[in-house]
Amino acid sequence: MENFMSLSLEQKMVSETCRSTCQVSEAPKPSWGTIYFFSDMASAVTLTDEIMLLQMNGWVSCFSFLLFCTYYMAAARNANTLLELSPQEYSSSLQPGRASLVYFSRDGSPGDRLFLEQLENSVGALQDYGISVVKVNCLKEDVSGYCGKENALMKAYLFRGNVLLRQFPTDALFDVNAIVANILFALLFNEVKYITTLVELQNLENSLKGRSNVVFAYVPAIGTPEHRAVMEAAFVYGTAHQFVLTTEAALLKNIGREDSDALSARLFFCHCQRVPDLAQPCRRTLMVQSLTTLNIHTYLKLMAAPIVTEVAEDPEKVSTVHLQLRLPLVFILSQKETYEVDKRTAEFVAWQLLGKAGVALLSRDSIDLNVLLRSNVALKTAEEGVPIKYLVLEDTDEIIALVEDKIKGEQIQEDEDESDDNNDQDIQDDQVMEAVYRDRKRELPLELIRTLTEETFNAALTETAHMVVLFYASWEAVSLAMLQSYVEVAVALKGTQGISLAKVNCWDWPDVCMKQNVTQFPITKMYEKGARSLTYAGMLGTAELLRFLRLSSISCPVKLTTIEEVDEYLSREGHADSSSYHSTSVLGIFHPSMKEAREAFVEAGNTLRGYVTTGLYAEDDALVLARKYAVPLPALLLARHEDDRIDSVPLSKQSAPDIVQTIRSQLLETFPEITVENLPDYLSLEKPLLILFSDGGLNRRVRMEMLSLADGKGHEAFLACWMNLKNTPVGRGVLKAYFSTPPPLPLLAWVNLHSGGQVFAFPSDQSVTETNVLSWLEKLKAGREIPSTTLSDEAWKPPLPAYNFLRMMEATLPEFTVHKVYRRGGTDELQQAEEISEEKSTVREEQVEEPGLEAETGQSPGRDLRGTAPRLAGREKPPKRHTEL
Repeated sequence: MENFMSLSLEQKMVSETCRSTCQVSEAPKPSWGTIYFFSDMASAVTLTDEIMLLQMNGWVSCFSFLLFCTYYMAAARNANTLLELSPQEYSSSLQPGRASLVYFSRDGSPGDRLFLEQLENSVGALQDYGISVVKVNCLKEDVSGYCGKENALMKAYLFRGNVLLRQFPTDALFDVNAIVANILFALLFNEVKYITTLVELQNLENSLKGRSNVVFAYVPAIGTPEHRAVMEAAFVYGTAHQFVLTTEAALLKNIGREDSDALSARLFFCHCQRVPDLAQPCRRTLMVQSLTTLNIHTYLKLMAAPIVTEVAEDPEKVSTVHLQLRLPLVFILSQKETYEVDKRTAEFVAWQLLGKAGVALLSRDSIDLNVLLRSNVALKTAEEGVPIKYLVLEDTDEIIALVEDKIKGEQIQEDEDESDDNNDQDIQDDQVMEAVYRDRKRELPLELIRTLTEETFNAALTETAHMVVLFYASWEAVSLAMLQSYVEVAVALKGTQGISLAKVNCWDWPDVCMKQNVTQFPITKMYEKGARSLTYAGMLGTAELLRFLRLSSISCPVKLTTIEEVDEYLSREGHADSSSYHSTSVLGIFHPSMKEAREAFVEAGNTLRGYVTTGLYAEDDALVLARKYAVPLPALLLARHEDDRIDSVPLSKQSAPDIVQTIRSQLLETFPEITVENLPDYLSLEKPLLILFSDGGLNRRVRMEMLSLADGKGHEAFLACWMNLKNTPVGRGVLKAYFSTPPPLPLLAWVNLHSGGQVFAFPSDQSVTETNVLSWLEKLKAGREIPSTTLSDEAWKPPLPAYNFLRMMEATLPEFTVHKVYRRGGTDELQQAEEISEEKSTVREEQVEEPGLEAETGQSPGRDLRGTAPRLAGREKPPKRHTEL
C-alpha cells in the first residue's frame, strides 16, 4: 500500500476505516459488500459515516470489506499518473472554470526529478478536488509563453481555465502534503480567512454570531500535514462552518493558551451560532487530538451533535453519535420536581465534556428502572456486552473526573499496544528519542518554571540573584529529555531563596538564543547579577544538574584572610550545607607577591565553578601553611572530606588552563568506582583499565589489595578501578560484550580500549592479591596470555543517521513554507527530511475553561447534583499540567 501520508482526504478516510473495521469488528457471518465509486468528496464523507455506524453496531465484518478495500486502493494507485503534454496540447486542453496545476519542464533541468516525484504522488489527491496536474514539456528552442519566462522552470502555476491564480516556487511544494495544502489554500482563499491578530478573530466571531460557527486552526507553518488536514476539512465542511487559519503562535497565547510554546497545531470550534447577543463571547472548544483528517472529521461530527439529548426509553437501547464514535455516554437521571435544575446540571457537564463524551438527560418517571433510587448518574460505554454502570455521585467534578480518567486510561493502553506492535526503527533514532517517544504521555508540572520571551528575557535576569535558564527546542528529543530533568530540579529547589528557573524555546525565540551565544541545545546557563553567565556542561540527569546549581550559587573562589578561616574551610564542618554535593574542597595558597599565579587561580576557580568549591589564601603568613603541609608555594590543598585527609600539590605550572587541568586530575580518585557519569573523565586519561566487576560492594580485603595496586609500582601505566553492577546495571551488557559466557563475579579484567582493544580475564582459580595480579600483568606484557575477545575499532555511531534539522529550519512566510532541496546528500537525505516533516505533533491534553451557565439564583449550575443527590463542598481543581513528554 502506498504511503498513507500521500493519500487524499477521501483515500485516507476510507483506508483508515477499512483498517479499523478489520481490527475491531466481529460479525458472525461474512457478507459481501458493495463496490462504491466516488464522484465527489461528500460521497466519501457520507460513506465513511455509514461505515462508522455499521462498525460500531458490530455487524460489519473485515471480510465484508476485503473486496471493497482492495478494489478501491488499486483504483487510487492507478489514478496517480502525471499527464504530460506539449505546450500546444496543453493550450488546447484548457477547460473554462477547471483548475489545473501546471509545471513547465525542460529536459535536464536541475531539481526536476525530485520535484516531479512529489508532483506525481499528488496527482490522485488533487484529482479528488477536480484539479488537473499537468507537466508541460518545453523544447529547448521554445521561448514563447511560460516556457520562455525567466525562472519559470523553478515555479509551478495554478490556473482556473486560462486565468493564472497563483504561482509557487517549487521549493514551497516540497512534498505531497505541501502541494495539496498550498493548492487548496489558494483555491479556498475567500472561504478560509487568514488572520494574524486576536482583534481579527473577535471581529469575525461578532459578524457570525447567531448565524454560523467558526473553526479556528493554528498551524506552525503552511504546507505541513496539519495544514493539509485543515484545508481538506474546509473543502468538505466549508459551507457549514466558517474556517479561519493562522500561523501566529502569539495569537494562541492571546486567547489564553499559555502552554502553546510547543508549536503543535491546534484547532478550536467557536460556538457562535448559539450566541444571539453581540455582547456575549463565543465559547471555544479545543480539539485535544492531533490534527489529522479523520480526527477533524470526527471532531466536527461531535460539535454538530446536540449538547444534551433528552431520552425517555431504556438506556440500553439508546444510541447517539458519541457511542457510534466509541465515546462514552453519561446519563443524568432526572425527575419532574427537579427537571430544570437537572437540565442545567446536564448542560454544565456537557460543556465540560464536549468532544470527550455525550450527555443525556434520562427521566425516571417515564421508564421502570431496576436500579437504586439513590443513583443519579449512569455511564454507558461503546463496548459490547459491558453493562451500564449506575452510580451515586455527589458533585459534577466526580462525573468529569470519571470520564476523563477512563479516556486517559484507554489512550495509554492504545499507546502501549501501538508501541508493542511498531517496529523499533519506526520510532527511534537513538535511545534518547525512543525514551522520549515512549514517555510522551507523561505530564510535566511546569508551574515552577517561568517561560521567557524576547520581551521578558532581559528583565527576568535582574529579578533574582541567580537566574537559571534552559535553552531548548520543543521538537528535539534530547531537549525534551532534558526538560524532564529540569522540572525535577525545579521541584527540588522549590522555596530556595535566590534561585529561579526559567526556559526559552529557541524555536520560538531564535534571536534571544543567538544573542546568548546558544549554538546548540539543550543548554543550561546560570546568570548572576553583575557577573558573567555560567554554562552547564555536565550530564543531563537531575542529580548532576542539581549539584551544579547548588555549587554555582557558592562564590568561587572564596577569599580567606585568617588561618582560622582556612582550618574551618578545610574541615567537613565548614561545608555542612553543601557537603552532600561535593566530596573535595580545593584551596590555593599564594604569597602576596605572586600576583600572576593568584590571578590565574581566580580564573581557574571561575572556570570550575559549579563543579568544585575553591578557596584562596594570599596573606603574608601563607608560608606558615606551606610549612604545615610541607609544600612549596604556590600550592594547592585538597581536603577530601570522605577520607578525612588533606593532600598538598605544588603548582609547577601556573597558567589558568594548567591549574584547571591539575585540579581536574587531582579530583580523580585513586581507585574509582566507574559509573555512567564519570566514565568519560577516566577514559580521557587514555590508559588501559584494570577493572574489577562486582555484584555489590567490595569486601575490605579485596579493596585493600586493589588500592595497593593503584598506589604501587608501575601504577601510572594503567587505571585500577571497579564497577558495582547493582549501581550500574549497564555493566552487565559490557560483560556480555567482553565474554560470550560471563564468568562468575567478582571478575577482574584488563581492557585496553585505546590500543588493540584486547580484553583479558584474570584466572578465576586465583585470589585477587597484589602479588597474583602483578604476576599476571607480567604475563600479559610478555604475550603469554590469550585475550578473551578483541573489541572492534569501528567508531561508535547511532543506530540510525541523525536528521539534519538545520536544513529544515527555513524562514516561514504566510503564503508558504520554503524547504530547500539539497542534492549533496542524495535522495535518501531528502526522503529522510520529508519523513520527519510528516511526523505527527505531540498531542497535549489540557482542561478547557468554559464559563458556566448562570442559574436563576445567580449561582453557577452544574456545580452539584442537587436535583438527585445532596451537595458536597467544591473540590479544588487540579493544576493544569504540560504534556510535552
